[in-house]
Amino acid sequence: MLQADQVVRSTCPYCGVGCQVNLHVKDDHIYRVSAPFEAAPNYGMLCVKGRFGTDFVNHPDRVRKPLLRVNSGEPRSARPVWREASWDEALDFVAGRLTDIVQEHGGDSVAGFACAKATNEENYVFQKFIRAVLGTNNVDHCARLCHAGSVTGLQLAIGSSAMSNSIAEMEQLDTFIVTGSNTTETHPVISNFLKRAVRENGANLIVIDPRKIEMTDFAMLWLRQRPGTDVALWQAMAHVIVEQKLYDEDFIQERTEGFRDYTASLKGFTAEWAEGITGVPADDIRQAARMYAQAPTASIYWGMGISQSTHGTDNTLGVTNLALMCGHVGKPGTGLNPLRGQNNVQGCSDSGGLPNVFTAYQRVDEEEVRQRFSAYWNRASLNPEPGLTVTELVDGALTGAIKAFYIMGEDPLTSEPNLNHAKHAFEELDLIVCQDIFINSTGQMADVILPSSSFAEKDGTFTNSDRRVQLVRQAIPPVGESRSDWLIIADLARRVEEKLGQLTSAGWDYSHPSEIWEEMRALTPDFRGITYQRLEREGGVHWPCPSETHPGTPYLFAESFPRGRGKFWSLEYGTDSELPDDEFPFLLSTGRVLYHWHGGTMTRRSKLDEAWPEAMVEIHPADALTHDLSTGDWVEVASRRGAIKLRAMVTGRSPEGVVFIPFHFVEAAANILTDDRTDQRAKIPDYKVCAVRIAKTKAPAAADPATEQPLETRGAIKDQANLIH
Repeated sequence: MLQADQVVRSTCPYCGVGCQVNLHVKDDHIYRVSAPFEAAPNYGMLCVKGRFGTDFVNHPDRVRKPLLRVNSGEPRSARPVWREASWDEALDFVAGRLTDIVQEHGGDSVAGFACAKATNEENYVFQKFIRAVLGTNNVDHCARLCHAGSVTGLQLAIGSSAMSNSIAEMEQLDTFIVTGSNTTETHPVISNFLKRAVRENGANLIVIDPRKIEMTDFAMLWLRQRPGTDVALWQAMAHVIVEQKLYDEDFIQERTEGFRDYTASLKGFTAEWAEGITGVPADDIRQAARMYAQAPTASIYWGMGISQSTHGTDNTLGVTNLALMCGHVGKPGTGLNPLRGQNNVQGCSDSGGLPNVFTAYQRVDEEEVRQRFSAYWNRASLNPEPGLTVTELVDGALTGAIKAFYIMGEDPLTSEPNLNHAKHAFEELDLIVCQDIFINSTGQMADVILPSSSFAEKDGTFTNSDRRVQLVRQAIPPVGESRSDWLIIADLARRVEEKLGQLTSAGWDYSHPSEIWEEMRALTPDFRGITYQRLEREGGVHWPCPSETHPGTPYLFAESFPRGRGKFWSLEYGTDSELPDDEFPFLLSTGRVLYHWHGGTMTRRSKLDEAWPEAMVEIHPADALTHDLSTGDWVEVASRRGAIKLRAMVTGRSPEGVVFIPFHFVEAAANILTDDRTDQRAKIPDYKVCAVRIAKTKAPAAADPATEQPLETRGAIKDQANLIH
């Protein structure tokens, strides 16, 4: 058996569970990944991505040196030609261009995309650079495209948007709802804990989902609502609870406000009315409401299935109303739990990677907060106006309000809805800087590529879905000349400050990420009790943790809510989504598969790609019969925004009239089809509901790798015709 040179404990770079991993290293390669059985939150378990998906780290496509675009005079959509550059040349180029744009158009003409895959420390330094040096709050990240509906709804109702309970509580659940989450494929380790609650603890599971996901096999009750009708279902359940007086009067009186007005607003939202809207039998709605309301303890877990919607905020307010009226919050195994998709999407938000807040959701428009940050950063003042969201920034590029995008580890030209619209907006930019480990779809349009280090090549912290801060440890040297993101940003910040004539330094002379964390916790009361030494000793700590003697907070709201009292919100049922019609008779939903992760940048450069190598579209057997389709046939799926070709998979997982496409495959990008209309409060796009048509077609012609094949899939750096030495 191969003997490791070293075994390094770290944190998995994939979903928000935050599994602890042992990286077995030989000759600077990770040849095996195992899981420590004694370590929370996974206790020896790993999914297929965590155990077998880290070989992307040494993939030949890794960007090893800074790259400057040679054919910058051509349209951005033209095939890029790169030349290698030194770090000094590349950073001076970026600093000069940013300085020119800021001096001519102002700091608000620049936008920064933070990274849900980078560490807390890197995201903190990034947003500090955007705010303290460039002078804008235009910083956002992919949480806007995943859980913005959850964040906005929870902030409105209780004043906090984080998962309220810990993963460790799941095995002891009594009753729980899973909705909008294909948990066994998106959060496999969490799904194991939830299954154990059913099998070993006798817990009652209610699944609310249009697709027949694996969790339905463990459910006592499955409510298969029509896509996009979630609010009607929540309102009807609330109507049942009020009508049958199943609510918790003491909790409502002591800890909430607005209940009387809310109950008055429920008139007409009967179970029978909801059956006509959702397709769920009225008796099942009543049974679900009683099961949830009468349980001693009950939790709700949800994913992007209810947040990625034009009514994502209302969906979250709907489930929060249920929890507040039943008193199902503030106890172990009792709460509101959005399951976060990326390894550090919680931490990126916590670290200030949002346009309206500094660290731990301290608002930029609050004078006292802003003064504390400006004093620590040695600035005379900071911009008091909240910045633009991701979707607004793309529109800003189209109108000319935004001149430059600085993108750290994100791929908006895979993740944005209505990609043709987004690409057109990117064409209008004066400067695009991409800082990443690979050249992705967005990188094809960039002026500069700055090579960053992967999770295995740096130190820092990630924060998982249940607010548990954990260490990331360097296991191998950086590939090529790649650098950690915090090192790149600190170096660039010094250069831009010099060019802008900012004589007062904001402080960029960090020697280790632990020094950045010390700055973060000095500015952030919720982090104050968490130190690197403590993380080494304890393995992980849940924030809020206000002092070094505080144990951390596995579950929230035991005594109060951040906004004081929880607030009930009256809701109306309606939809702004694009619905099927005669021309586009199918409803499209998008999501993930077990073997891949988000845009596929990492898993498709792993052996995992062999397990699921191409895109597919799920179609119900009855619809397949009508369209003369069999599994494996090539089909074209078209919407009003574009069309893609991919193979059919005939399955009953999706209901009649609904098709499902995973969003991992750039050669058949689901977001070419999706609609860019958004939730008006959260600004999150509607990825789960849009109208499409489907038709059998011929297999696509073999693409010329040098011209037609997407750069993401063809090995960009190995393509020597694409790189001038």
